[in-house]
Amino acid sequence: MAELRQDPVSGRWVIIATERAARPRDFRVGRGRRRGGFCPFCEGNEGRTPPEIYAIRAQGTAPNSPGWQVRVVSNKFPALRPDAPLEGEQSEFYNSVGGRGVHEVIIESPRHLVSPTEMSVEDFALGLHTCCERSRVLSARPGIAYVLIFKNVGKEAGASIEHMHSQLIAIPVMPKRTMEEMRRCHDYYLEKGRCLFCAMVEWELERAERTIIDREGFLVLSPYAARSPFELCVLPKGHRAHFYDLSVAETRRLASVMQEALARLELCLGGPPFNYVIHTTPVAMSETKYYHWHIEVIPRITHLAGFELGTGFYINPMRPESAAQHLRDVPERDVREAIATLSSPDT
Repeated sequence: MAELRQDPVSGRWVIIATERAARPRDFRVGRGRRRGGFCPFCEGNEGRTPPEIYAIRAQGTAPNSPGWQVRVVSNKFPALRPDAPLEGEQSEFYNSVGGRGVHEVIIESPRHLVSPTEMSVEDFALGLHTCCERSRVLSARPGIAYVLIFKNVGKEAGASIEHMHSQLIAIPVMPKRTMEEMRRCHDYYLEKGRCLFCAMVEWELERAERTIIDREGFLVLSPYAARSPFELCVLPKGHRAHFYDLSVAETRRLASVMQEALARLELCLGGPPFNYVIHTTPVAMSETKYYHWHIEVIPRITHLAGFELGTGFYINPMRPESAAQHLRDVPERDVREAIATLSSPDT
C-alpha cells in the first residue's frame, strides 16, 4: 500500500509508492562516457578561466599558474554580480531587488576527476575546507543574506563542465526553503526546548532503520520522507549551526564519511548523476540553538512530472528503509577498493 509521509523539517509531503517497488538495478542511469577534449579547469589552463580569487597551492607558485591543489574563480556566466545595483521594485504585489551577489566556482582538483570518490580523502578535505573559508568570508560581506554551496555531478544533474567542482552563490535575500525550515525548527524548539535535528539524530540512532553510516561524529541516513530513491542526508551528530565553523580536522572526518557514502551510492547505482547541497544557518544569525547544518545528496534517477509540479508532492517508488538497507549491504571491501582505486594518480 502507498503511504504519505511528511518531512519534519521542510513540511513537504512525499508519497512512498510501494506498489512501484524496485531494486537498485532499476535506477541505474549512469553519467555516460567521459567527454575528453579541452577542459578549462585542468592544471595548465588557468588562463582560460576568470582570475584566481583564492587558492591552496605549492609554496613559490604564482596565482593563475600551475601548482595548485584547490582553486576558486568567479563563475564565467554568473547568476549574480557583486557590482549590480541593489535597488529594485516594491509595489502592491510585485517585489524585486537588483541582482547583487557573488557566484564562485571551487575547482577541487587540478586533475580531471568527476566525483569526490576519485580523490584522496586529504584532497577532498581541502575542497571542503575551501568551501568553509569562502563561505565565512562572503557571509561577512554587507548585503549578503545567505550563502549556498552545491555540487552538480553529471550532465543530468546540471554540470556543464565535467571536471569536478562546486559552486557557491551568495544572495541578498533569504531562500524560501531555508525560511520554511527555520520556521518549523523554531516552532519545535519553542514547544520541545531542543533542536529538531538533534532529536531526529537520536531517533534514527535508536532505531537504525534508515542509518547508513555512523562514524567520525557524523551520521548519514536515508531521510524518512525522501523525495527520490537513495536520497541521503549527512549531518553532524552534535549540534552545529554553521557549516563554515568546521575545523580542519572536522573537514577531514567529514570528507571520509562523505566519500564512503558516495562510494556506496555509486557502487549500488552504477555511478548516477547527483547533486549535493549544503544547508546552513543564515548569515545574520551568529548562532542558534534550533537549526543544524546538513548536506542533502540527491541522485538524479527519477524525474518530476505533472503531479509533482502541480502539487509540490514527490512520488518515491522505494521505501527509504529499503534504500538504506541496499546501501548498507554494499560490501565494505568493495567500498574501500573503489575509493583507493579511483583516487590513485595512475587511474
